[in-house]
Amino acid sequence: MTIQLPSAGGTLRTYEPRTEPLAVTSGTPLTSRTVFSAAHVVADPFADVSPDSPAAVDWDATLAFRRHLWSHGLGVAEAMDTAQRGMGLDWAGAAELIRRSAAEAKAVGGRIACGVGTDQITGGTLAEIRAAYEEQLALVEESGAQAILMASRALAATASGPEDYLDVYGHLLRQATEPVVLHWLGPMFDPALEGYWGSTDLDAATDVFLDVIAAHPDKVDGIKVSLLDAQREIDLRRRLPQGVRCYTGDDFNYPELIAGDAQGFSHALLGIFDPLGPLAAQAVRILDTGDTAGFRALLDPTVELSRHLFQTPTRFYKTGVVFLAWLAGHQAHFTMVGGLQSARSLPHFARAYELADGLGLFPDPKLAEERMKTLLALYGVSQ
Repeated sequence: MTIQLPSAGGTLRTYEPRTEPLAVTSGTPLTSRTVFSAAHVVADPFADVSPDSPAAVDWDATLAFRRHLWSHGLGVAEAMDTAQRGMGLDWAGAAELIRRSAAEAKAVGGRIACGVGTDQITGGTLAEIRAAYEEQLALVEESGAQAILMASRALAATASGPEDYLDVYGHLLRQATEPVVLHWLGPMFDPALEGYWGSTDLDAATDVFLDVIAAHPDKVDGIKVSLLDAQREIDLRRRLPQGVRCYTGDDFNYPELIAGDAQGFSHALLGIFDPLGPLAAQAVRILDTGDTAGFRALLDPTVELSRHLFQTPTRFYKTGVVFLAWLAGHQAHFTMVGGLQSARSLPHFARAYELADGLGLFPDPKLAEERMKTLLALYGVSQ
């Protein structure tokens, strides 16, 4: 069986799908690295909403996907960028997602960390920004989940310099009851975060970031860096205080960063581990045995798919993530909150399908092929 896939130039090419998925095991805990998958939300396809309406979420399918990730030994990073936080999912929806996912994690014994931000406001004074962070921090801590202090669009717009970041984050870290993860999301993921930590000079911003950590190392479990710059992450990782982890958020260079070097390694908190979940867990289990070459042999081939999904404009990678979840059978439809299913082109989807199928990511390759053909037919491509 073959399928005709469109190329960017407007021509069709013949692709022969694979017939068997990649064989992976599941269940055993990961030991050498702490690994979180940032998970997507499943929209309710029958909700009568517009792109700017509050998100209508299919809670059953959303929680089922989290159980899928937990079953492979991965942690879930909840209500983060991958869940369309600030791109279709507002604070009310995120709060409900946190409550439900934290309860589900407790019921099944899954690890969970949840995003804490300020998206219930669009701007304000530093005091109002602190209060918004505090409200979300309280909810996450009450749910029993670990807190991830996310970068704030409101703070980026209001802060006059590094001292404002030191003040706000210092205040929050003093209040936190358990060590948190600090999240530095680059402007390629969210243009509103340009100049975070008080400078567009990344070296200067890094110094401020490290000053925040150095002032409260006992309250920082780790940092999550999403700058798509491997060497910068390595340099930052080597400057962290003893006991503070680095969770890579680099969806371009994650195999080498997780594998590490003689001076250390990164743990992981990645959006690409949403579609790669079983394969990523299998790779880390190989790494747990000390077989770095085997880890790289399994994970390195996934980078082409990740770079494709996260290509510019990077913030629309969520569309590809949900598309692959649909093809893999984790949800019955390709609908996204905010109507974001329209954010990528048909050639982009075709290449994502081809790369994912080539990796054996689809549990049922025939189902994935049929769904891809359905999408192609909607775009007017006959087989």
